[in-house]
Amino acid sequence: MALPAPSPDATVLVTGASSGIGAQIARRLADLGHGVTLVARRADRLQQLAGQVHRATGVTATVVACDLADDAERTALIARLEGSGVHVCGVVNNAGFGTYGRFDGLPLEREQAMVRLNVLALHELTGAFLWPMVQRGAGAVLNVASVAAFQPLPGFATYAATKAFVQSFSESLHAELAGTGVSVTTLSPGPVATEFGHVAGVGKIEDMVPAGRAVSAEDVAAAAVRGMLHGRRSVVPGVATKGMALGGRLVPRSLLLPAAKRAAGARLRNP
Repeated sequence: MALPAPSPDATVLVTGASSGIGAQIARRLADLGHGVTLVARRADRLQQLAGQVHRATGVTATVVACDLADDAERTALIARLEGSGVHVCGVVNNAGFGTYGRFDGLPLEREQAMVRLNVLALHELTGAFLWPMVQRGAGAVLNVASVAAFQPLPGFATYAATKAFVQSFSESLHAELAGTGVSVTTLSPGPVATEFGHVAGVGKIEDMVPAGRAVSAEDVAAAAVRGMLHGRRSVVPGVATKGMALGGRLVPRSLLLPAAKRAAGARLRNP
């Protein structure tokens, strides 16, 4: 068993739910009848999504505006959920961001904020709700990594490292939890038409793959929720993305790193 059947006394926590993959995963879960708790910093977007979800499905969509990179706000979020009277039957750790450029030319504070959000927040939320799931004998965690997790990436040094942590941590938990009724699935999307590229400063991230090979946020969400339902260890949506992931595992670093640096462009030479 992985993600259990919908229940009025249960909710699925979805972070980074204000746009992109997170919003689409929340919609997909609600379509299946699951109540959702939507978490992100932008309350207005969350309220809009919650209204749309409730009108379309009738499920309860709870909004919590929260900066997950802030320790106190994470603590308050966990306490609120634990005292809400509903249990968390699933966690989707989707919140995260990336930056682009040579590490010594990027603001260190923002790089550290990325580690806090992409790694620390994911680690803490997984830990907070995993043991109660194990006690109930059912539950599912979906941790969003990236195709960047499969190799170091000059130009995205901190981001790729955070996603490598997500992948290693999540796959280890998946193996540890075998037989408990609880699963941890790693989602590793490639370039998707979301706000990631704008935030990272690289433009349209989907332009990084040949035309027609980028996967939509809707398709990524559908694959992710199927993975949660079936308790899969790993989901890599899209043929091109699977090829990139395989290349990242197999190509020698002595060849891969110089090629990746050339692809990253002049910004790495002139921070």
